[in-house]
Amino acid sequence: MADLFYILTHIAEVIIPMFEWLGPWSYVLLFTIIFMETGLVVFPWLPGESLIFLTASFIAFHPVLKLEIVIPVFFFAAFIGDTVNYFIGRSLSRWQWLSKRVNGPGMVKAHRLLEKHGVKTVAFGRFVPLIRTFIPLIAGTMHFDFRRFMIGNLLGVTVWVLAASLIGYYFGSIPFVKEHFSLIILIFVIAVLSVIAILTLIRHFRRKILKRNNML
Repeated sequence: MADLFYILTHIAEVIIPMFEWLGPWSYVLLFTIIFMETGLVVFPWLPGESLIFLTASFIAFHPVLKLEIVIPVFFFAAFIGDTVNYFIGRSLSRWQWLSKRVNGPGMVKAHRLLEKHGVKTVAFGRFVPLIRTFIPLIAGTMHFDFRRFMIGNLLGVTVWVLAASLIGYYFGSIPFVKEHFSLIILIFVIAVLSVIAILTLIRHFRRKILKRNNML
């Protein structure tokens, strides 16, 4: 318990040595997490912009990684992830187990948005947690024009990564934040986890209600 309390109150002192120990493999780890959150539809609960924001903040606080490398790593992870997700959608009819697993309110909402707004949904859907994981998948199942999908994908991922990285770096550069870095990051992490937990509960109860009313 004491070790857990120390980790939670000294996040920087724990994470920074981990990045130093991993060295260049840190970029591989960050790439993998963002790729899985974006490209593999069964991992929508993994951190997205929060991971980008925190990584950029860590770099501003202690440049153990290079921002000029981290930004392209996050960009290609998200861009390739969305593309893979699109092609998973095109093959979804052959994967019944996956079709049953991802079917739900998120899928329905993404379908409606894509039908109504097209490229704008692909681009701006990138900024909506959970929904962004389903939009490339739905685009694939709908056989949405691949060229238009890639335009929206490029625009959305570019703005998403740059915004989260630059805001995070600026945040980590603030003197007050540097002085209380671990505490502020702890509060931020708790807030993000709380939001994820609430969204997960809402999704869970919504699925139960839809099943109860034979709508799912």
